Amino acid sequence: MAAAPSPPPNPRDAGADRASGSEPAAADPQADADADAGAAVAVGRRTFIRHYRLDDAAEYTALARESTRLHRPWLFPPRTRADYLAYARRLLEDPSRTGYLVCDRADGRIAGFININNIVEGAFLSGALGYGAFAHAAGRGLMAEGLGLVVRHAFGPLGLHRLEANIQPRNQSSIALVRRLGFRLEGFSPDFLFIDGAWRDHERWAITAEMELRAPRTAAR
Repeated sequence: MAAAPSPPPNPRDAGADRASGSEPAAADPQADADADAGAAVAVGRRTFIRHYRLDDAAEYTALARESTRLHRPWLFPPRTRADYLAYARRLLEDPSRTGYLVCDRADGRIAGFININNIVEGAFLSGALGYGAFAHAAGRGLMAEGLGLVVRHAFGPLGLHRLEANIQPRNQSSIALVRRLGFRLEGFSPDFLFIDGAWRDHERWAITAEMELRAPRTAAR
């Protein structure tokens, strides 16, 4: 798919194009981490979440390529710059979806991603979650904290009432994640999504604003 035109200024994309002088400064990983944390949507004990930026392409796609064995056959995140730019622009421009990168507070490195798709307002106030960890962060609890931050943000500033996660029954790590946070199993959907060349069955897990989210409260800034 061809990349879409550059989006207009968008609060979701604050800081997407960093200023640069004629003489680039030496890289300072901690300074970059601090700057990213300053743009955070929400902050936890070990992670923070922020919106996608177009200049995340190199880091995101490198992590996606490194994580291929972890992701297959469940996830197919963009692994080239062109695919990432098209993907990120959809999340930044389309009002029916929004995306967050889960970042490690220690160094600002991207640990995973969590998107809310198919956002419906009105009486429904619902969205569908899609998420994945990158290999270096898998099994460290970072995604559990990050997903908790996204759920609280969705039920707070975004004003949603329900979030749904559709998960293939054999994807036990993903099921364990939502169960750990307090999602409930609502049903089973045969031939629900077309993934990796076939229609796949999915379990429907969901949480509503009235339910208890088993995750720490957002940390103070």
